[in-house]
Amino acid sequence: MNAPVKKNDDIVIEITGMSSEGSGVGRYEGFAVFVPFALPHETVEAHIIKVSGSYAVGKLTGVICASPDRVEPVCPAFTKCGGCALQHMSYAAQLGFKRNKVADALKRLGGIEDVEVKPTIGMDEPLRCRNKGSFPFAGIEGEVKWGLFAPRSHRLIPVTDCVIENESSISAAKAVAEWANANGVPAYDERSHTGILRHVVTRSCTGGTTVCIVTTGKLPNKDDITTRLKKAVPGLVSVVHNVNRADTNVIAGPESSVICGSDTVFQKICGLDFSVSSESFLQVNTVQTEKLYSLAIEGLELKGDESIADVFCGIGTISLLLAKKAGQVLGIECVPKAIENAKNNALINGIDNAEFVCGNAEEVLPRCVAAGRRFDCVTLDPPRKGAEPAVLDAIAQSGASKIAYISCDPATLARDLKLLKEKGCEIVSVQPVDMFPMTAHVETVVLMTKK
Repeated sequence: MNAPVKKNDDIVIEITGMSSEGSGVGRYEGFAVFVPFALPHETVEAHIIKVSGSYAVGKLTGVICASPDRVEPVCPAFTKCGGCALQHMSYAAQLGFKRNKVADALKRLGGIEDVEVKPTIGMDEPLRCRNKGSFPFAGIEGEVKWGLFAPRSHRLIPVTDCVIENESSISAAKAVAEWANANGVPAYDERSHTGILRHVVTRSCTGGTTVCIVTTGKLPNKDDITTRLKKAVPGLVSVVHNVNRADTNVIAGPESSVICGSDTVFQKICGLDFSVSSESFLQVNTVQTEKLYSLAIEGLELKGDESIADVFCGIGTISLLLAKKAGQVLGIECVPKAIENAKNNALINGIDNAEFVCGNAEEVLPRCVAAGRRFDCVTLDPPRKGAEPAVLDAIAQSGASKIAYISCDPATLARDLKLLKEKGCEIVSVQPVDMFPMTAHVETVVLMTKK
C-alpha cells in the first residue's frame, strides 16, 4: 500500500503493541508506525522521521493519553543515549513485555505454540545491577568526555552517571576522563582516525574491580592514571592497558598488558570461585546469573553419574557447577584465554572430573560424537547468533536425553529450537530471566528431552 504519511508529518496515533526492541507500534490508516518510548494503550503525538515501503518511524513528541504502566525515568540521559530502552515502563510491565517477546519469537520464528512461556523472573533491585561497564570517550568542546553512544550511532552522549551500572564503573570512567584532560590525552575520533583514548572497560566482582583502558597506542603517564584509579575505585585489583589500532567499532584490540595488579579477578557464583580475565566472558548480572544457572542445572535432575557436554563453556562456570553434581563434564570453548581460566578454575575449586577443550563448537562436538563419545545431558549457552546447525545435529546424535539451552536472543533461540524439534527433541519448559533491566534484552532457559 502507499504510505499515508511522509517524512516530517505530525500525526496522532494509538499504540497497540511493542516491537522486539521495545518501540511502541501502532497503525495509522492501516500503515505500521514505530514510535520509540511509546507504550501500548497510549494515544501519542509523533513526528515522522523515516518512511519505507512497509512502515514508518516516528519521534515521540507528546503523550495525549498515558498508559498506567508509564513511569518517570530515573536517568536524565534516557531517550538520548542507547543504554536503556524501557526506563519509562514500570518494572512489572517490563517483565511482561519480555515474556511476550520470547513467546512471540517462538511462535513467529519457530512455529512453537504448544509450550507455555513462564512469567519472567525479575530482580528485587533492578538498578545498579551490572558488574561490567564499557564507556567510550570523545572530544567535546575542547574536553575529553565519557558517556554512551546515541541509539544506532557512534555519537557520544556525555553523562555523569548511569543508573544500571555499578558505582565502581562510574568512578573509573570519571577518573580516566579527568586523567586524560589533566595530561592532554586526546580522545579517539572515528571520523578522522586521530586521538588516543578510546574506551574504559570495568568489571566489578566479589574479588574486586579491574579497569581496562583502551587506546590507539602508547599510554601516557601510567603512574598518574594508576594513582587516580586507586583513589577513585575502592577494591581496585588491577589496571590493564589494551591497544586497539584498527579502524573498527570493536572495543578491544589484540594487545593487552597489565599496568598494576593481576589480569584476573575472582567472582563467586553458586558457592564456587571463578577467576576471570579481562578478555573472557562473564554474565554481567551476578544476582540473576545464579538464578539462570540454577534453573538450567536443577532442570537436568542429575543423579550423580552422568556424562555431560557443556558447549560454549566460557570460563567453566556451568561446567564446574555441573561437575559437582555429575560424573564427568566436557567443556568446549573457542576462546583460548577462557579455556585457560576454566582449567585454572577447576584447580581452584578442587574439581577433577571436568575437562576443557579449546576449539569451535561446530567442529569439536561433532568430532567427539563421530568418534563414539556419548553424553547423558548437554548444556549450551551460545553467543547472540545462536548455535551452528552442526552443533545442533551433534547434540541430537550425542545420546543426550536431557538438554538445557541458555539463550540471550529469542530470535536465534526460536530458530535453533525448531531445528532441535525436527531432530526429535521435545520442549519441557521455557523460562525467561531478566538479566538486563531497563533494556529490551532477555535471557531464556529452555529445558528439552530426547527419547
